Amino acid sequence: MIETKANGLGASFGAVEMAGVPAARPMLAGASPRSGAMFESFLRSGSGGLEVKAFTGASDGSGGLAVPQEIDAQIDATLKSISPIRGIANVVQVGSAGYRKLVTSGGTPSGWASETGDRDETGTPTFNEIAPPMGDLYANPAASQTMLDDAAFDVEAWLAGEIAMEFARAEGEAFVNGSGTNRPRGFLQSPVSAAGDATRPFGTLQTLSSGADGAFSINPEEKLIDLVQALRPPYRQGAVWVMNSATLARIRKLKTTDGAFLWQPGLAAGQPATLLGYPVVEAEDMPDIDTDSLSIAFGNFKAGYLIAERGETQILRDPYSNKPYVHFYATKRVGGMVSNSEAIKLMKFAAS
Repeated sequence: MIETKANGLGASFGAVEMAGVPAARPMLAGASPRSGAMFESFLRSGSGGLEVKAFTGASDGSGGLAVPQEIDAQIDATLKSISPIRGIANVVQVGSAGYRKLVTSGGTPSGWASETGDRDETGTPTFNEIAPPMGDLYANPAASQTMLDDAAFDVEAWLAGEIAMEFARAEGEAFVNGSGTNRPRGFLQSPVSAAGDATRPFGTLQTLSSGADGAFSINPEEKLIDLVQALRPPYRQGAVWVMNSATLARIRKLKTTDGAFLWQPGLAAGQPATLLGYPVVEAEDMPDIDTDSLSIAFGNFKAGYLIAERGETQILRDPYSNKPYVHFYATKRVGGMVSNSEAIKLMKFAAS
């Protein structure tokens, strides 16, 4: 019934305009004033084929910068440093809020016997349980419906990308320095000791000193070699160096006694640089070199650090809770901790 009346009203206005009587409605962009179909669109939605709105922003930073009629559809953003620990660690998907893993240490002893000799009972390995601390990462930004409708760029896609980038940065920092309270426990927050693998308690990382407080000793290449050799051979397959850019800048200047650089660039595009034959991973969350700092890590993180996450990042679009704003509620549950303390070694910048 409404549609029939609208069509009739449109035809009536069309007839009036055809008779030379001016119409009392706004001209629709790209349409003829005698178009009954465009008038019907005006009655239904308030506009024609091209929707034009007046968007005002009280603050430039809150969306006012999107007001100009011509704006680049892509937003350039300053790049954030994202820790690459996820790419070198052991990542498992879990289906519940908690996760447990058993790790054995000591192995199963064996023995020799003659063909008819007695076989004594051998010892059993020691079982250790690890439970990565977990927490919920969340973000709940809001955008006005007007901005979503009028902005020249895809605000929803932009917000989703911003949330994903920030989550990656936050979890990367937690994998290195997280306290373990409602978030992952970073490997630098594990207990440390100078004792070797045979005597060090499970869950405690071994540290080797640089030979000087807050600096390298006079023979830094020897200290780095000691750090490599402290890691047992089974773990060296797949081992990497982890340090930040400032530390790497100092490492790249180190030379052997015959003048050769310890650091070697990648031989091809996409290949990592190497130090003493092992790849170097830059993680900006690692501390700078300072007194007693743990600025260099070397180890097999696939074996040594466990990341447990429950699904991927989820984003809920909520246009109802706080009208006229649309909220983008994003959550991600993730945990992490050192799973094998024998697989990661740290250099401590101290005299001993």
